[in-house]
Order: sequence, then C-alpha cells, then structure tokens
Amino acid sequence: MAVQKPTRNPTPPPGKPHPDVSRRSARSRRAIYEAALALVAEAGYPRTTIEGIAARAGVGKQTIYRWWNSKADVLLEAFLDLGEQAAQAAGQEPYTIPDTGDLAADLKAVLRATVDELKDPRFEAPSRALAAEGVVNEQLGREFVAKLLEPSLRLYVDRLRAAQDAGQIRPDIDPRIALELFVSPLAQRWLQRTAPFSHEYTDTLVDYALYGLLPR
Repeated sequence: MAVQKPTRNPTPPPGKPHPDVSRRSARSRRAIYEAALALVAEAGYPRTTIEGIAARAGVGKQTIYRWWNSKADVLLEAFLDLGEQAAQAAGQEPYTIPDTGDLAADLKAVLRATVDELKDPRFEAPSRALAAEGVVNEQLGREFVAKLLEPSLRLYVDRLRAAQDAGQIRPDIDPRIALELFVSPLAQRWLQRTAPFSHEYTDTLVDYALYGLLPR
C-alpha cells in the first residue's frame, strides 16, 4: 500500500483563526469508532473492512492507517472508548470495582452493571460479533482477551485479594480461579443464550460462589 505524503495546511489569511487540528482529529476518531462498531454489528467481523469504516465515517482510509494498524485495533479501541463513554454518562469511573467492605454486595453490583451493559444494543451486537470471530480467529481472540477481558479480570483479582487481606475469604484461594466461578457462567449464558440473563441470575452466582453448595 502506497503511503501518501502529508500535506501542509495552508496558512489562513490574516484575521482568520487557525484550524483546530486536535478538535478535528477528535471528531474524526469518534466517527471512526462509531462506524467500526456499527459495521461489525451489521455485517460481522470478516466483512468489516478499513475501507468500509472509512467510507461510513467520512474520512480517508489513510487517516485510519495513520492511527491504527488493522481493523482489529480500531474495533478494540472503539470498545474501550464505548465503555468509558458509558461510565462517564453514568457518572462513574471506568473499570472499577467498588470496595465497600461487603464483598458480596460489591460483586453483585458490578455483575448487575455487566448484565445491563451486555443487554445494551450498543454493546451487544458488536460484542457478539467479535466474540464469535475470536473463537475461530486465534489472533483476534488473543487480542480481545489481552486488551478487553484481562484488564477487567485483573480488577476482580485485586478485589478478591483485598477481601483476603480483610479475612473475608480463605487465604489459600487463588483469586484468578475464584473469579471464574461467577464470570465464566455469566459469559456462557450470555453467549449461548441458554437461559434468562438477569440481575437475579448474577446475584445467585455470587451467592453460590461465596457460600458454596453444601448445607450450612
């Protein structure tokens, strides 16, 4: 692919303000995010292309290649931005798990928020498209896990370790395995639509994970 040489912005006539390049770049980036998420939801990952994203966003494809190396990079960054935008709209800090001292309540709160996010049409269709493609596309699957899933999973690990330090769960438990007791069933039910996906379900997952199945 030929790389176009950047062109200089002409000097504006006297009395006219210089164009705000940063603002224009921010608008273009936002348009690219929205176009990428819309296209992968409508057409699926294999049929989504850089050219298609550029055309829908109203930018040149060289603009996309200047910022990203591939459509996977565009989509993964668009997802991160979408999560941040949703958190800001709700007045929350992105990617945080509360620590109120009540582990069960904190886990239930974050899992309920996860249910709401995954049922939001803005997230659901592109999330399913990327998750499905990640099963057959090993490289995309690895990037999806590394850039989107692992940062969230590390937050669960940190919260469970804080609970260990507070004596709320056994000190010999591996937090990375423990989090899978509620995160993995949630992901499976959502992906495969095996049963209703609700707050009640996630609350029950937390209760089962923390208190076990044996009579108390």
